[in-house]
Amino acid sequence: MTTATAASTGAPIRLAVIVGSTREGRFGPKVANWFTGRAALREDMSVDVVDLADTPLPASLTHRPGPEDAKALEAVTPRLDAADAFAVVTPEYNHSYPAPLKNAIDWHHSQWQAKPVGFVSYGGISGGLRAVEHLRPVFAEVHAVTVRDTVSFHGAWDAFGPDGRPTDPRGPDTAATAMLDQLAWWAEALRTARAARPYGA
Repeated sequence: MTTATAASTGAPIRLAVIVGSTREGRFGPKVANWFTGRAALREDMSVDVVDLADTPLPASLTHRPGPEDAKALEAVTPRLDAADAFAVVTPEYNHSYPAPLKNAIDWHHSQWQAKPVGFVSYGGISGGLRAVEHLRPVFAEVHAVTVRDTVSFHGAWDAFGPDGRPTDPRGPDTAATAMLDQLAWWAEALRTARAARPYGA
């Protein structure tokens, strides 16, 4: 699916890029900034970056949300609700994904439903792919649709130059285009379907 074709079918797809790592000294913003720049080149998408380090959520679902919880959720929930598609930027911690990312998923439900999710992962030799494979069943449980293709950076710390761009952009650029094309197709199809018939109705 070409960008021109996607753009001609309706309003731009609202893509939420979720930065999943919140650790001090994290590498995630560099990866997210590059990917966001790639997505912003498309005429068929508008991009909103949801950085979980800047929008901390309550740490537990074991209690009823109180006023402080509601205030924290107000910084994130409406943005996820407005999104037509998601791209999750995640590292791999101990063969899985960061706890704040799981927390963000768990605090929401309808916001994910019948929407596509793509993954941009980074790490050492595995490139964060084990984190991605752990995330797929989690998103399936909240009724999201994960796209097949991913963007993965193996040895990520050596894959980017001082300018914040990949040192060899050919592979990452190709992978990002493929994933964004898939997100665009699914986002348009599912947005049309949700408008015709609310999910679960």
